[in-house]
Amino acid sequence: MAHLSRVLTILLGATLGAVGAWLLLRSPPTSLPDTPSVVQQMRDVARLETLDVSLYKKVAFTPQPETTDALWKDVLSWAAYTIRNQHGRAIVFADARLGFDFQRFDSSHLQVAGTRVYVVLPPLEVKVELRPGETEVIDSNLDSAQTAQLLEKARVAFEQEVRADSRLRQRARDSAERSLRALLLTLGYREVLFVENLPTATAG
Repeated sequence: MAHLSRVLTILLGATLGAVGAWLLLRSPPTSLPDTPSVVQQMRDVARLETLDVSLYKKVAFTPQPETTDALWKDVLSWAAYTIRNQHGRAIVFADARLGFDFQRFDSSHLQVAGTRVYVVLPPLEVKVELRPGETEVIDSNLDSAQTAQLLEKARVAFEQEVRADSRLRQRARDSAERSLRALLLTLGYREVLFVENLPTATAG
């Protein structure tokens, strides 16, 4: 009987320990930060999270250009219309930066339910800057103003091209989600869900 009593005592202790651990895991942290504080910390982290991509494109402009690339057709058509009897080629280099516009991120993009938090990311921003030191204009009889206009149109075409690239957009999103999830888990939340729209709150 004494042996049976010891076994029951051990089993009871183990059971109570397991229940205690389960309750500890289910109970929310005693001090989750308030929403404005969370928003500000998410903004600070997201400012550092951008995807940088190096780009280059060989652009030919002639009186009657032909191209199958719709994104660059405007560049070449402009050259054909504006630069009569002129021609040239350029290799244009640029840097593209993809990041989310967290200046527009506020409490309306965040919903907390206990230790679960829902996040709606703000719009993705794409910025393209040409690298003039590396961009090379070849065999051109354009004046400086025409060259500047052509390069600006090339920059805009780069930007449209990057915006249309679903793989780059997904890479930028994955990077932002990883950083923000790590931050929110560190703050005490146990589940972070990135959604397109916040769930509808229910009464009661």
